[in-house]
Amino acid sequence: MKLGRAALALLLLAPYVVRAVEPISLSLALAGVLTTYISYPRLYCLFAECCGQMRSLSREALQKDLDNKLFGQHLAKKVILNAVSGFLSNPKPKKPLTLSLHGWTGTGKNFASKIIAENIYEGGLNSDYVHLFVATLHFPHASNITLYKDQLQMWIRGNVSACARSIFIFDEMDKMHAGLIDAIKPFLDYYDVVDEVSYQKAVFIFLSNAGAERITDVALDFWKSGKQREEIKLRDMEPALAVSVFNNKNSGFWHSSLIDRNLIDYFVPFLPLEYKHLKMCIRVEMQSRGYEVDEDIISKVAEEMTFFPKEEKVFSDKGCKTVFTKLDYYLDD
Repeated sequence: MKLGRAALALLLLAPYVVRAVEPISLSLALAGVLTTYISYPRLYCLFAECCGQMRSLSREALQKDLDNKLFGQHLAKKVILNAVSGFLSNPKPKKPLTLSLHGWTGTGKNFASKIIAENIYEGGLNSDYVHLFVATLHFPHASNITLYKDQLQMWIRGNVSACARSIFIFDEMDKMHAGLIDAIKPFLDYYDVVDEVSYQKAVFIFLSNAGAERITDVALDFWKSGKQREEIKLRDMEPALAVSVFNNKNSGFWHSSLIDRNLIDYFVPFLPLEYKHLKMCIRVEMQSRGYEVDEDIISKVAEEMTFFPKEEKVFSDKGCKTVFTKLDYYLDD
């Protein structure tokens, strides 16, 4: 496809070539141009995305994106910033970077993976080197697990062969059939090469609701004791979160060798969002759409959301996921 786009661009220049070249020489000229195009990567990359064109990650730019777009997630922002910037600055990593993001729907897991992709490749999630798998879409039938395992290994091997810095995002890990994800275990381990391919520069990101109950329990305990959520440390959650996910029979990580062999670098908790965080989401959305910020509308949208637990009503049960639909109602009014 990339070659086709570039060839089309060259063919569009053909009228100008015709004026300067005799018809009998035109085909030879175009053949020579295409041969030169294929032979020189820099010329190729003028017309198509290249693996070598990945952005030189700016820690400052990544931090700015996380601060401006991800709300109420001090733990996730710190882990992602340090893990991603540290990994990409290492010319010879021992293994791929593996991040497992956990929390309720609407807390920012998908958004965080989007930010990571955009800071590595200009095309972000649309880059040819960023690959998204959705459990219920790509692996729907439990009876086909063996087939899925083979396909998954082939897909990852092929894409990493084409670009060592490939990014793989697995969404809905809590809905993935148990045992399937273990197929990629050799690619995440401390091997220099597996079947003549090195996976050490690849990035694997897993998104899951599994473990969200444990995360909420810790956050609620801090709230009840009068502590600020920003006082929660990663050590307060990560060990228990890993165990919770490993023992969750409804999770794709149930008794997974990826956890058992310590191949997940970070279990990243996404805390349930509070009322003030919803207002932050709405405010930024209004600005991104070009509207003047209206605090009355922001408050009305936030107040329409529902909160839990039933008695305390501290945390939004849908996070920021549905506030944008609610916002549409007031902006169209």
